[in-house]
Amino acid sequence: MIELILGGARSGKSSFAEQQAIASGLAVTYIATGEARDAEMAERIAHHRSRRPAGWITVEEPLRLAATLTREAAVGRCLLVDCLTLWLANALLDGQEDEIGKLLAALPALPGHILLVSNETGWGIVPENALARRFRDEQGRLNQRIAALADTVTLVAAGLPLTLKSGK
Repeated sequence: MIELILGGARSGKSSFAEQQAIASGLAVTYIATGEARDAEMAERIAHHRSRRPAGWITVEEPLRLAATLTREAAVGRCLLVDCLTLWLANALLDGQEDEIGKLLAALPALPGHILLVSNETGWGIVPENALARRFRDEQGRLNQRIAALADTVTLVAAGLPLTLKSGK
């Protein structure tokens, strides 16, 4: 089962995804895509770590997400990826756009429960620089493609979940 959880910054999407992982009743592997490249990001990562139950396994993977999901997915396991937005930024900045295709190809065959957290970036102002505009556009395209594959899609705003898609 693939579940996509979308929302804006500080919308509550990560907390909702964590609740979904707990509610699954399965063993959980948390796949973190962010890297602590500065003090502010280190603080954000520490905040996320502090919320995770002690029994969860954490795998840090900023780039090779399809390979990691393929290796970690199993019947009776829940994988929580937080988040596709940081992963996509890493792939684009590293010139590894092929990772997008690898992820889209791998997802349908994965066993277990897959929770994917992603930002909805297209609701703000048009960015002033070409790289930011490209990222916003690629994020929107990725979200659409993942949503098409997903069994369930939930939008979280102000901590409240709104089901956009339920079942295939």
